[in-house]
Amino acid sequence: MVAMLGSASAAHAGDYPHVPEPMVFDMMRPLGAQRGELEVNALGTAPLSGSDKRISWAPEVEYAFADGFAVEGELPFEGGRLAELKLGLQGAFGTFNHGRTAHGVQYLGIYDRRSRKYSSSFAYMLAHRWSDRWSSMTMAGLWDVSRRGGRGRNAAILNHSLFYDAAEDSVVGVEVNYLGGDDGHVLVMPQVHQRLGKIANVQAGLGALKMRDEPVRPKAGVRVIREF
Repeated sequence: MVAMLGSASAAHAGDYPHVPEPMVFDMMRPLGAQRGELEVNALGTAPLSGSDKRISWAPEVEYAFADGFAVEGELPFEGGRLAELKLGLQGAFGTFNHGRTAHGVQYLGIYDRRSRKYSSSFAYMLAHRWSDRWSSMTMAGLWDVSRRGGRGRNAAILNHSLFYDAAEDSVVGVEVNYLGGDDGHVLVMPQVHQRLGKIANVQAGLGALKMRDEPVRPKAGVRVIREF
């Protein structure tokens, strides 16, 4: 069993398996990012049916301040209103399974400007390269983390993405996002990632969202990425 899995190691950035980042549940740089990496991106999502047609969009900046460790600042908007302030931290633990699997953790702090309340989420991340073309990213954790618990707190988070490298600069995939609790949802988002040169990438998806006690509704999303 030990021989099959190999031993966990704090591998160098170049030793980490290459796994695309999910479009909706964004990471703060890939696991194993090198110190000094900088990225600016923006995600926009929109419901395609229902009474609420507001576009949600969020510009963010991601920076690797040390090998395997990154920080993120994000400003989520609802239409033209700044809804939240977000600050995130991410750390990579290394690789195992002979370098095909990597893992780490992500913490996100959120300040809601309307309710003036602070919440946080914590997730464990597992990236795996199945073959030259197939890979996956799995994140599991808790939303609105609290030692005291309470209604709607410590809700389960599960985000799983499966990717296929269709061409050298093109990836297709499907992302499944689950959030438990009273305000939970299930989102299934097929997506396409297209790299534009060495420093730019566009991700686009069209899927379905099921909010608790509401019908399934179509949802579209686009993320534009620029690396420095």
